[in-house]
Amino acid sequence: MKILVIGSGGREHALVWKLAQSKRVNKIFCVPGNAGIAGEPKTRCLTLDPAGDLDAIRQFALREKIDLVVVGPEVPLAGGIVDLFDGTGVKIIGPRRQAAQLESSKIFAKQFMSNQGIPTAEFFVCDSADQALDFVKRSSYDYPVVIKADGLAAGKGVVLAKDYSHAETTILEFMTEKVFGEAGSRIIVEECLRGRECSFMVFSDGEHYQPMVPSQDHKRVYDNDSGPNTGGMGAFSDDALLTAEMRTTILRSIVEPTLRGMSGEGTPFRGILYCGLMLTPQGPKTLEFNCRFGDPETQPVLMRMKTDLLDVFEALLENRLHQLSLEWSPDPAVCVVLASGGYPGKFDNGKPISGLAEVSRMKDVKVFHGGTRAATQANRVGRESPFQTAGGRVLGVTARGPDLPSAAARAYEACSKIDFQGMHYRRDIGVRQIARNAGPGEAP
Repeated sequence: MKILVIGSGGREHALVWKLAQSKRVNKIFCVPGNAGIAGEPKTRCLTLDPAGDLDAIRQFALREKIDLVVVGPEVPLAGGIVDLFDGTGVKIIGPRRQAAQLESSKIFAKQFMSNQGIPTAEFFVCDSADQALDFVKRSSYDYPVVIKADGLAAGKGVVLAKDYSHAETTILEFMTEKVFGEAGSRIIVEECLRGRECSFMVFSDGEHYQPMVPSQDHKRVYDNDSGPNTGGMGAFSDDALLTAEMRTTILRSIVEPTLRGMSGEGTPFRGILYCGLMLTPQGPKTLEFNCRFGDPETQPVLMRMKTDLLDVFEALLENRLHQLSLEWSPDPAVCVVLASGGYPGKFDNGKPISGLAEVSRMKDVKVFHGGTRAATQANRVGRESPFQTAGGRVLGVTARGPDLPSAAARAYEACSKIDFQGMHYRRDIGVRQIARNAGPGEAP
């Protein structure tokens, strides 16, 4: 089979890596991919723009007789790429544009949850800066309060405002200064939930679903969940994140009502449903929905997946997920993101990366590239560094181990062997005891 994967980050590298393991896959294209993806077996990267020219991607898929398209990031889904493939005969993984509103519009998602009785935080929709400022002045919500841009903002459109001054600044940045463009023209102000965060993803064919193993993302740039939000500085997957009883509660109170509600509104959800959760003393509540695999959660989750991913995608497309039995390794996995100096603010690209060849020889370790490009011969470090930095989140160093401390230790051992100018990363991914992860927070 010929597969086309859309995207350029660590999530897409993990998808390509996993799909390449299938004996039935003989060629994978990735648009636009990155230098690490280009080095995977059976894989070729192409310079097409998945954020802009969706029709060019459709034409390429038809010309190359692609059997299956897998959409990684949210922007093409929000742009209607799945709808664009209607009638082409090319199969594609992902929800249609209307269903993708669960992610592309936080207001749509919150109102949907409210209508379906899905547990979530109390919220208020604001259509103007004056309305938002007035609400936070008279709100009964305790600080911190959560302020969310309605539209897509690359994972950075959520702010935990610690006091009124911080809330005012954020509202004006979003709604008046338009730091996220039209994505911030409407906002949500909501109560801050307290508890422990968890990412829970499921495959859905619109009627049936298959859950993945749980994971936990780390959005803040610094240790102990401090500093500004990022696209994700690391994640780990461990069965101990959720008890069997809690998994059942999440499926019954959140996943099933979501899929049932979407079908009832005439927009069945087919693809990957990502539930960002807060496990509160009152039970699990929904922070957000994403309509695709999370990044960096995908990296440790797929490290644990034993089932052929192609089999799962085919069952999803053929509405027979309920006939499938997924197999997972019981071993936890940890992904640590190595970021460029200055990220999530301004950063420079083109920094040579060293140490990857040594890490490639480590057992149960895989480095997924997020923001890299091929280095010119003149910029290589010695003879072993064909890569340069080309993004904020450069690499996702991912390791599996017999228990969470072992997996974390292996990941950090690998991190210590890699270097590029300005490199920084969190030192507490998967290291703190799960019970200590409690506290106020949001999953942006």
